[in-house]
Amino acid sequence: MSYILAPQEEAAIHAFIVKDRRDRFLELLPNPKRRHKITESLAHPNPAWFDPRCVKPIPPAHSGAASIAKLLRAKGAGSSCWVISEDQRFDGKELELDSVLSKLVGCGMGAIVSCIAGKLAFVESEDGRFILEK
Repeated sequence: MSYILAPQEEAAIHAFIVKDRRDRFLELLPNPKRRHKITESLAHPNPAWFDPRCVKPIPPAHSGAASIAKLLRAKGAGSSCWVISEDQRFDGKELELDSVLSKLVGCGMGAIVSCIAGKLAFVESEDGRFILEK
């Protein structure tokens, strides 16, 4: 059976995940029975998964949900976002940016929050948080 990946997810994967890992993401994420293999790994993602040219650290003073939302808006994010997360309440959904950040930041659940498809995203993990930007 073939599954379709959401366009926002596909754009984020092509833009930010390195080629060596990209095929695995593209294979597993669209399959509801196997998606968890990717989403569960987001709590402790390997930094080598992400294109280092796109990774932008978040200054510690700006690591709260409201500050992250402000940083993302300054880079062009709108009011909604697409979420890939180990938290089933948010995974595979388009949600309001401020609301999802207030629930995800610091909760111990990994996520990729795509703000502008293939251009801007935020990563939350137990190991840290950062912005992905093309």
